[in-house]
Amino acid sequence: MTVVGGGAVALLTAVECVLDGHRVTVVRRDAAPHRGAAPPGRRILRALYPADPPTTGAALRAHRRWVALEELLLTRFYERTGALTVLPPAAAADGAALVASAGGTATELTAAGLSGRYPHLRVDGGLGAVLEEDAGVLLADRVLAACAGWLKWQRGVELIEHRAVSAVDGVSGTVRLADGRVLRGDAVLVTVGPGSRDPVPEGVTGRPTLHRQSLLHCRVPRHQARAWAATPAVADLGTRGGARLIPPVAGAALRLTSATACRVVDAVTDHCTEPHWRRELEREFGDILPGFGPHWVIAARDVYRTAFAPAGGPPVTALGGAGYAYATCGGTSFAFAPLIARSLADRLGGRSPSPTGGGPPDGPPSPARVPQLAAM
Repeated sequence: MTVVGGGAVALLTAVECVLDGHRVTVVRRDAAPHRGAAPPGRRILRALYPADPPTTGAALRAHRRWVALEELLLTRFYERTGALTVLPPAAAADGAALVASAGGTATELTAAGLSGRYPHLRVDGGLGAVLEEDAGVLLADRVLAACAGWLKWQRGVELIEHRAVSAVDGVSGTVRLADGRVLRGDAVLVTVGPGSRDPVPEGVTGRPTLHRQSLLHCRVPRHQARAWAATPAVADLGTRGGARLIPPVAGAALRLTSATACRVVDAVTDHCTEPHWRRELEREFGDILPGFGPHWVIAARDVYRTAFAPAGGPPVTALGGAGYAYATCGGTSFAFAPLIARSLADRLGGRSPSPTGGGPPDGPPSPARVPQLAAM
């Protein structure tokens, strides 16, 4: 089997294929994952997707697989900071019950409990929250490095780096590299992202919408360091703008973003944040974080993600024979990557994907309902 790509879905699919007993060749243009889109960094991992039982159940399965992968790959990349979702009181109660009914654990926080526990977050006084203590942040760089390192030590695996792909034939399972080398296998997978530079089928690249997201990287005040060390990742701060944050973890800075700083663009260009978008984020978080101001900000960066219209179909395209292309969509693909990889490995092995056994058959579950913020 041949897997083209260096992201989480590609590498985890290769891992699953190896575990199934297949010989696998992985081709990636860069030794480190390509950074044309959202750079490997941190991703919020949580179970709760309000009013969406199927996605919540799939998220819990993904969480359990990430835990198992830490053991398999012998690398710690899942920081259990907890995950917080701010909601109206009735929705918070329903959310905690939803996680529990799916087999997870969650605690409903009242408005008083929320402000008492996290006084350094200024949340609307009428809102409550759902706290998932057995959730947190994925360190994406470590995930990718762990997958590549594990693959290099497996028998029957060839990891080809710094090579571009010039052509893919899904019918014959042939991949031609830019240097003329031809790879042949029983099956082939090509993963596609906003920064992909390898050839991909027109049917895949024609469907997604490209989004550009601005992020702020911040240094918290020293007198708040202890409070921030105990702060969970916040998937939704309950604001009209859709603010979210990842606390300082694993030596990285506090990271802030919002749906208000997400816009549709035509192409991946630079990663510089325009002053307008930086000011918009500073203004929004000035109302959320007591004492926050431009002096907190140490860097700003723009990232990219793709999203698919609900009517656009699943992000898996058959290339003929045993060939497939998978189009990633934002941070959702990363969070659900173990389930997506299992599904793709089943396809490559000639088996029908099982939604109950591994996860959603064609990618992130319920893509129209999954929050459409870029990966943090």
